This record gives sequence, C-alpha cells and structure tokens, in this order.
Amino acid sequence: MSRLIPAAVLTLICAIAAPAHAEGRIRIAEQFGIVYLLLNIAQDQQLIEKHGKKNGIDINVERTQLSGGSAVNDALLSGAIDIAGAGVGPLLTIWDRTNGKQNVKGVASLGSFPYYLVSNNPKVKTIADLTEKDRIALPAVTVSVQSRILQYATAKQWGDKEFARLDKFTQTLPHPDAAAAVIAGGTEINGHFGSPPFQEQELAGNPNAHIVLNSYDVLGGPSSATVLYATEKFRKENPKTYRAFTAALAEAAQYATANPEGATDAYIRISKSKIDRALLLKIIKNPQVQFSVAPQNTYGLAQFLYRVGAIKKQPASWRDYFFDDPVITQGG
Repeated sequence: MSRLIPAAVLTLICAIAAPAHAEGRIRIAEQFGIVYLLLNIAQDQQLIEKHGKKNGIDINVERTQLSGGSAVNDALLSGAIDIAGAGVGPLLTIWDRTNGKQNVKGVASLGSFPYYLVSNNPKVKTIADLTEKDRIALPAVTVSVQSRILQYATAKQWGDKEFARLDKFTQTLPHPDAAAAVIAGGTEINGHFGSPPFQEQELAGNPNAHIVLNSYDVLGGPSSATVLYATEKFRKENPKTYRAFTAALAEAAQYATANPEGATDAYIRISKSKIDRALLLKIIKNPQVQFSVAPQNTYGLAQFLYRVGAIKKQPASWRDYFFDDPVITQGG
C-alpha cells in the first residue's frame, strides 16, 4: 500500500502522527567565568532534573561552552541551542533582530556583578587616556555587553555621536586568553574589559594592573550584565521544561546567597578551575555582587542603544525584552 501513496502524503501523515515538540530536553550555552555560577550550581545539584521530575518529566540537560555574544546568538538562531547565556548587549541585539520572527527574549538574570576594564599600562587612568598603542580585549567587538558598556561610557565622555570612538582599540578574545595576556604583560593586549574571576586574577597577578572603568559607575549602580534568553518557540513548545529550568535558577540563586562557601565549591567542581579558592570566595561575598534571577538596571543601556541606532526597536521597559515568568516579579 505504501508504494501507492505519494511521498509527500506519507510525510504529512508522519508529521501529524508525531508530536509537535518533545518535552524533556534542554541545550544550554554558557561562556566563561563566575557570572555563570547559577548554572554551575544547577548542574552540580542537578536542579533542572529535580524540578523536571516535580513537573512529571525527565529532562536531559546538554551543555556547551562558547565565547562571545556573536557566537552564542548564531548558535541560538541556528537551532543548535535552546538557552543562550551572554550579556545584556547581545540579548538586546538579538531581541531587536528577531522581533516579529523568532521573538527572542530574556529568560532570567544570572545576578549582578561589577565588570572592570583593567589595564596594565600605568599611563591609562581613565578611558580618556587610551591611545593607538592600547588594545582592549573583550568577548565580542561591538556586540558583547563589555563593548556596549564601553560605548555607553564613551558617549557619556564625548557625546552620543562619538559612542564608537574607542571601538578601534578593542579586540575579540576569550576571557582566559585576555587575562593571561594582561597578567604576563609584554603583549599588544594591555587591557581587558572582562568579568569575574578574570578581572580579580589580573589585579592580583600583575602589579601594574588597575581598574580604569567599573560597569556599575557607567550604568548607575548594580546591574545584571549577564543573562539567559531563548526563542518564543522553545518556551511555548516546552512549557514544563522551561518551568523546571526557571525554578532551578531561582533555587540556585537562593543557594548562592545563603551559602557562598558551597557555591564556591560548586563552581570549582563544575568548572574544574584551578583558581585560588579564597579569591573566589571573596568575589562571591563581595557586597556589590547580588544573586537574583530578576533583571536589574538594564533599561538604561537599552535606551542608549536605541538612541545611537544600535537597535531599531525602542523598548518601553525591560519587560519588552524579557518573557513574563512567575519567578520574575520585578526588574529593571
């Protein structure tokens, strides 16, 4: 009988018979550093799997590590991953790009951490001191949150029309490689706009290393620099998996806040990092570090990016580029 049925009809029959989506699988991409601690805790304690079982499903969690918002965004749009981990800058870029199509939005914040622009050039005290001889490493030129914060700081220094003035001094480089260059010295990379723990390792590892710029000063206080985001399709087609994921993040945030010692050990176990434990614990206990899944102080950067034309759609508030979710009752 099957020989008498056209191939297209067979394909249609199979499509109708098969489920529209399969719950119980989630593919997560993260980058480097302690800013992904909540994902590390969730992995260490198998929290996604735990909350999946509460929702009546077994969840297979797949993880991959990438470097830079551009690579993460490409992976999400190609369908290679379901959850993207990157800065607010890449989120705003892809939210704007996919509006009315894949409709990518934020899932949750990974907490608030100060990001430092560190230089080992004694002559560079502020961004106004940067010259052609300086090279600043960051995860992705013009796209990463570090790049966008630098542009924001530049606009505050010289005006919005000059927001890209320092882009020519920046270079794409993964955090571990950039930190190694700043600590060693003697290379063309003499600056790094990074994230914890790499910025702290640089300050401890090179006597000339010093902070040139603090993201909190640019953004006006504690802010969620690193976030997680997904397509509307994944969220709609996998409600139980999505709900288990956000519940796991919320539990991980509570754990990190209440148990910094345990959070430190979880990071070391999962990342297999050889970082000094005392230094790591100091970072996690830093009063400026806050663990919350609710976005904090992101809207100012969004307004800036719209003002200079980096994104075309103007968000009315942070809720425009984050999904509504029970674990996020407030934000900014």
